[in-house]
Amino acid sequence: MLEETMQIKHLTAEQDAAVAELVRTNLKAHGLDIPGTVYFDDGLDHLSSFYDHPGRAYYVLMQDETVVGGIGLAEFGGFEACCELQKLYLSDAVKGRGIGYDMIAYIENRARENGYHRIYLETHNNLQAAIHIYKNAGYKEIPRPASVVHSTMDRFF
Repeated sequence: MLEETMQIKHLTAEQDAAVAELVRTNLKAHGLDIPGTVYFDDGLDHLSSFYDHPGRAYYVLMQDETVVGGIGLAEFGGFEACCELQKLYLSDAVKGRGIGYDMIAYIENRARENGYHRIYLETHNNLQAAIHIYKNAGYKEIPRPASVVHSTMDRFF
């Protein structure tokens, strides 16, 4: 559950470095600091630029003045009226409190507001906690879509 000291806000350029660090820290902790993951994406250090387009958005979870989480959405051409849930990451300090579910519910509402009817996501088998959350949130596993960008990802919902 989101705590009173937490707020979800649009990502700003001032928060880009903190989000990139959060993503890389999580991926490294699970052995995914390898080519073919977002860890090495050129745009990871400037996410606010990528998400500053219609149909895209990235939100940071702030606790006081610290970025403790993030989640985004962007168009996904693999399915009709579909966006991709992207980069759901939480700091270790807030994991295990149900916040991942709150973040997913938040992004699902933003997706509906943007006219999307479906949400796609991809993850990796090493991220068992994420897979658990996605399944409990009602996401169904599907075969790998032909349009997958990150070659290392091996689980698709």
